[in-house]
Amino acid sequence: MFHFRENTLLLLKNESGYAIPTKGLLKNVVDQGVFLFEFDGIPCFLIRDLDLADQDILAYYEVNFLRNINQGEIDWVSVVAFQLRNWYAQHRFCGICGAAAQQHPFERAVQCTACNHVAYPTISPAIIVALKCKNKLLLARGVRFPEAFYSLVAGYTDVGETVEQTVAREVKEEVGLDVWNVKYYGSQPWPYSGSMMLGFIAEADDTQPLIPDPHEIADAGWFTAENLPSYPPARSIAGEMIEKFKAGIL
Repeated sequence: MFHFRENTLLLLKNESGYAIPTKGLLKNVVDQGVFLFEFDGIPCFLIRDLDLADQDILAYYEVNFLRNINQGEIDWVSVVAFQLRNWYAQHRFCGICGAAAQQHPFERAVQCTACNHVAYPTISPAIIVALKCKNKLLLARGVRFPEAFYSLVAGYTDVGETVEQTVAREVKEEVGLDVWNVKYYGSQPWPYSGSMMLGFIAEADDTQPLIPDPHEIADAGWFTAENLPSYPPARSIAGEMIEKFKAGIL
């Protein structure tokens, strides 16, 4: 059972780490819940209303905190549930006529109770690019990143734009570089922002001046495998690509 309070999730902490509470632990469930998905063959539900009296073995944890635990599956299903919680909360009313919406009986969707309009979860395509020059990788520190924490250049695809065009535009806008030889790497859903991250590898010339966009990028630079700064964990597509660069296989 997934129960959120603002940006926190109710979890059970035990000897092996963190766990999603089962129905048996939630003795005061007020609503029946919304089916989300199955996890290891177990149906999982979103509980919106919960009375936590006498539930001292449970506690709320910030959703972003889960990125730092060594339980990738718990992190992943929790943020997927968080994305769906947010989507359902944002679609309580029809976007066409304004009437109340209800959960669709057969699909992951909501349906208007008046005009029958059906709305499905929106997934935003975004690119993330491992930009290389010889034995170096371009990494950038976003303005909201912790000090000394870097990642790959990323950004959302605009209307009427191919993802390859997004790569060229985002790199130019964020760090001022022209790119070429853009190749698709792979993809990863990113529930934190409701995105589908599309990974690419591209090349650039490190003699081009780096011009970070001050609204987006606090710092950017070229790094060899031997002098990489702190970067995302390997369970993210950014961390995975950086790890492969470090190992010499990207």
